[in-house]
Amino acid sequence: MTTTTATTAAQSGANGQLFARAKNSIPGGVNSPVRAYGSVGGTPRFLTAAKGAYVTDAEGREYVDLVASWGPAILGHAHPGTVEAVQQAASRGLSFGASTPGETELAELVKQRVQVDGDGPIEKLRMVSTGTEATMTAIRLARGYTGRDLLVKFAGHYHGHSDSLLAEAGSGVATLALPGSAGITAETAAQTLVLPYNDLDAVRRAFDEHSERIAAVIVEAAAANMGVLAPERGFNRALSQITKANGALLIVDEVLTGFRVGPAGWWGLEASNTVPDGIGWKPDLVTFGKVIGGGMPLAALGGRREVMDFLAPLGPVYQAGTLSGNPLAVAAGTATLRAATPEVYAHLDRTAATIAEATSAALSAEGVAHTVQHAGNLFSFAFLDEAPRNYDDVRAQEAFRYAPFFHAMLDAGVTLPPSVFEAWFVTAAHDDRAVGRVLEALPTAAKAAAAATAPA
Repeated sequence: MTTTTATTAAQSGANGQLFARAKNSIPGGVNSPVRAYGSVGGTPRFLTAAKGAYVTDAEGREYVDLVASWGPAILGHAHPGTVEAVQQAASRGLSFGASTPGETELAELVKQRVQVDGDGPIEKLRMVSTGTEATMTAIRLARGYTGRDLLVKFAGHYHGHSDSLLAEAGSGVATLALPGSAGITAETAAQTLVLPYNDLDAVRRAFDEHSERIAAVIVEAAAANMGVLAPERGFNRALSQITKANGALLIVDEVLTGFRVGPAGWWGLEASNTVPDGIGWKPDLVTFGKVIGGGMPLAALGGRREVMDFLAPLGPVYQAGTLSGNPLAVAAGTATLRAATPEVYAHLDRTAATIAEATSAALSAEGVAHTVQHAGNLFSFAFLDEAPRNYDDVRAQEAFRYAPFFHAMLDAGVTLPPSVFEAWFVTAAHDDRAVGRVLEALPTAAKAAAAATAPA
């Protein structure tokens, strides 16, 4: 079946009918923009079930999944231990609007995991429901703690959709070719300084000019929303040194990398010297999401005690949420983290390397210029001759090659992220059979990428 024929069939099948129905009641037919396939075209798949390394759509077709719910399904979909923990929690009540013992258990578990040689940056943790809420709160906290107003972020880094963070964000914003978002006032945008990633001279110049106004620098621990783009050697450590010297805070966003690339996230890889020139620094605040909730709506921010104690009820920075620390989400997160053993991370690393290397080989065989971008077991591809180092480089790639590649993989029964600006994810459930199906699909997909032409 050709891609055109498959696309027409999808539009007339159950997925197409569900999409048409959804568009009558939901803006764009989706509750998160990238799901609309705006970057790759065609009809979104409406999923009805997921198990292990596979997802099933509304037409009953099974796919090997390389999205993994954008990261949380680190153990595989519907992992029995996680499902059982949620079922047991649900039997006791869905939400109480009060504190539960499970919240403290998970907070203690996070503190224990985010350490290297018995030392780590998390002394206290506040749970929220989404990554956006975590980063938004971290920024408010930094401003309240320092008494300053300016925020520094990096072009292409995505930290959720709160107003001050959508200036030159990656991920879905890049997919939609929007520089920011309507509805954000000029006054709000003026409180954020957007700098090129991996450019320490730009950071130093910003502090030379605004040192007494900068409350914080926020950075993805390793960028994963403009494709995967790890920081250059020593970059994060230098950010820590610069902020500390100028009385500002460093907020490290581990919503995607936290507990995904290693037991202590990307900071743990750097602090253990797995990543060269990373050792010897700690962020002031860290935000978590995705894996920490095991597939349920849960996120968190944590950091130094004196900073975290500025949050209400101890301090003047207000934050609240009826569903914060929801008992079902906490149960899912605790079960997932406890099951994410060193053996799981070793499997993720091997599997990611196998798929990345095979994809690169298939593209090379067809003469498609590309680079492979890694940050631990997160990976992606940029259609460039040379490895990018910032957002401008990423946007300069031949992105038009991704849509036909994506659809060829989809036709072969493999779901990829529906945007070239997203990371690929593997799970502990990706066994030889699942990986084999991915590898079998690659040659045809690479040919489709090679045959693609730039839009007129």
